[in-house]
Amino acid sequence: MATNVTQPGWVTVHGVRLEIVERGQGRPILWLHGEEGLDPGAPFLDLLAAHGSVLAPSHPGFGHSPDVASIDTVDDLSYLYLDLLAERNLRDVTVVGSSMGGWIAAEMAVKCSDRFSGLVLVAPLGIKVGDRETRDIPDIFALPPDEVTRLQYRDPARAAVDHGKLSDDQLTIIARNREATALYAWEPYFHNPKLRQWLHRIKLPTVLLWGADDRFVTAAYYGDAFRTAIPGARFETIPGAGHFPHIEEPAGLVERIGGFIGERKA
Repeated sequence: MATNVTQPGWVTVHGVRLEIVERGQGRPILWLHGEEGLDPGAPFLDLLAAHGSVLAPSHPGFGHSPDVASIDTVDDLSYLYLDLLAERNLRDVTVVGSSMGGWIAAEMAVKCSDRFSGLVLVAPLGIKVGDRETRDIPDIFALPPDEVTRLQYRDPARAAVDHGKLSDDQLTIIARNREATALYAWEPYFHNPKLRQWLHRIKLPTVLLWGADDRFVTAAYYGDAFRTAIPGARFETIPGAGHFPHIEEPAGLVERIGGFIGERKA
């Protein structure tokens, strides 16, 4: 059972040590962060904890979680988190993933969703939509940082960081998060070429949530491809948000997640 602890703790899964935030009580909610990393102090986590027992790990290589030589793909991460749920004997879990975390969540659900009660994908990455010559997802490693921010945020000022005011630890985490993103998502770039063809295996309640002003991966193109590939998936937009609604509109996002969880409690 999670508690309302501000500072992250630690969990070990088959020898893999993970930094983890645990908050709230009730039915379990697994939060899988995206390429931006996990912010233990994010208001989003406190809001989400009102709806259940939140487990929010930092993926290996992100935050303070150590690098693990044997874990270097999103496929590996999906098995790692399936093992986490099994080791804790958690059932009736709502799995929520954002961006790269949504990709991990989708991979988990394709493999084995016996412990899931529902799946929430927040602007997930992970599939190939266009032909091999089409870049579905902008290259965050090649584009100028200001352009990446413009594509990902409705209000780019929300992403502004004064690096001169950050601690050495905070600067190290930013560098580690970027390096880990490259490890998991560089080649092939932010997708599994075969994932789309297996999304039909997801046989549980699924909602896709998309920031109405997401210019990074658009709802009409990338989001619709996810929706049509997952049987019965529904699609909702979050006003006032870009690619990361949990940062720009945490209350609006949690309202949708809470409503989705509440439907299955009734």
